[in-house]
Parts: sequence; structure tokens; C-alpha cells
Amino acid sequence: MSDELSWFKSSYSDSEGSACIEVAVSPHSIHVRDSKLGVEGPRFAVDADAWSAFLSYAAR
Repeated sequence: MSDELSWFKSSYSDSEGSACIEVAVSPHSIHVRDSKLGVEGPRFAVDADAWSAFLSYAAR
């Protein structure tokens, strides 16, 4: 995955830095990582349609 992705913190992350996930959007996928682990930490990417389905499910 490219380090040139533009990462942003979740609006649900707290200001203390203890619960921060970051998300980046590319043309066909959504990338997710734990900001506490830094740029070398694990991350995963999912298809944009799968991410949308997950958010719909989680919002219920």
C-alpha cells in the first residue's frame, strides 16, 4: 500500500490519542490503520462497496 495515501483520523477518536484509527480513501478501496503504531504498523484495505456495506450494518 502506498505511503502517499492521505490519512485522516476517525471523528470518533478521542483527543487523548488512546483510540485512534486512521482511514485513507483511494479510487477503489478504503485503507485502515491504527495511528498509535505509526506508518510501519499493520493496515488493511477493503473494497469501497464492502466498506459501505459494513458502515450501513454498523450504523444499525
